[in-house]
Amino acid sequence: MELAYYSDYAVRLVNTEEPARGKDSLTTVEAVRDLFGEASQMARRATDADVTRFRSVRARLRAVFTAADDGDQTTAVDLLNSLLLEFPVSPQISGHDYLDEEGRPRWHMHLADHPSNATAGYAAIAAMGLAFHLTEFGADRLGLCQAAPCRNAYLDTSTNRSRRYCSDRCATRANVAAYRARKRQEAQEAAQGAAQGAQEAG
Repeated sequence: MELAYYSDYAVRLVNTEEPARGKDSLTTVEAVRDLFGEASQMARRATDADVTRFRSVRARLRAVFTAADDGDQTTAVDLLNSLLLEFPVSPQISGHDYLDEEGRPRWHMHLADHPSNATAGYAAIAAMGLAFHLTEFGADRLGLCQAAPCRNAYLDTSTNRSRRYCSDRCATRANVAAYRARKRQEAQEAAQGAAQGAQEAG
């Protein structure tokens, strides 16, 4: 499993909540298990108690994205380091999942966890994945969607660090809103100009 894959764990968890909309999909143990994706063995460890624990980790991960999005890289790193200390992992070389054309293992790094509960396992992987992404690409590659009221987390993998939205849908919505705002402004300016012209003529 590629290390870059693990950073998606953090994004998936943060985006289970939309604070500005008052939405939270992390309300059941089934929702917790769904977050693990292919990691079904870890998902089976989840219990009802993990719902509250996952929400706590989610708030801490969102704080990392918020600090990075605000340009406060030091705070983002400090917050992430506190998660890494609390939820450690052991990097291991693995080849059990993938074979090449000749049937030989494709060796890759795997983050092995030894957690006491499902939350600890997920948090360890999410924090380490986010740490790899941050150190490889920079803290400014962690963002929150600029299409209000969304504020979903995303990882900017664009070549020119230009990403501002979590999805094409939000980008389109923001562009349409900006276009309409420009048209309203132009109409207001035209109306004001016409009114002023009428006053001057009168």
